[in-house]
Amino acid sequence: MAGTVLVIGSGPNAPVAKDWDAKLFDHIVVINNAWRVRPDWSHVIYPEDFPEDRYPPVMASGQTVIRYTEYVPQNNAFGGVLFAGGTMAFTAGYWALGALQPDVLAFIGCDMVYPKQGHTHFYGTGAADPLRDDVSLQNLEGKSARLALLAAQVGCACVNLSSAESRLLFPRADVKDLGETRVNFAAAQSDVEVLRDAETALGYSAPSGRYWEILDQIDPKELAAIDRRWLELFKRTQSP
Repeated sequence: MAGTVLVIGSGPNAPVAKDWDAKLFDHIVVINNAWRVRPDWSHVIYPEDFPEDRYPPVMASGQTVIRYTEYVPQNNAFGGVLFAGGTMAFTAGYWALGALQPDVLAFIGCDMVYPKQGHTHFYGTGAADPLRDDVSLQNLEGKSARLALLAAQVGCACVNLSSAESRLLFPRADVKDLGETRVNFAAAQSDVEVLRDAETALGYSAPSGRYWEILDQIDPKELAAIDRRWLELFKRTQSP
């Protein structure tokens, strides 16, 4: 296991991570433009169509670019992007879960809540990627529940370091307490397997990650039903 992995997105509160002690993290994964938040990131991850003029201009020794050729196979290992959720916050989470095998996945700047006025991203106003009309993003809460539950199955706690409104359902945490963070809930393995089997039974496979190429094979209602079931299972694990 790789200890604690920090995932920094491009939300307005991402800069709060700027001065956090690097010793708290074993790896720092930054999404898209979030490499600007702090210079000591270990991995930057961005999609196939990310503009080259937004790449980090300089990379230090030990810093790695994670391209779609690397994260798509990791996402596929966890069921594929249709079920994992086609936004980079979830993509980074599943990639880190598989590639880095952390004990803790801690997120900041990944709340996926976009105000109608003011900054939508830490660098100003940008495209609200998770709000696009996309069959893989019908239920962001359900997608976050799925990630949390699958992570918990392998002993990894997903936490949200944000104090703002969030679409992530991960337990909230304070950065200073990450060293004490442990998985404090878990669904029965049999319940998780039932949902994974239900996903497989739908037969929605896009090994390339380009699920938009098989949209004619996808029933949004079936995907929505799976999302609801993950959300319901997550909520049951939170019950006293």
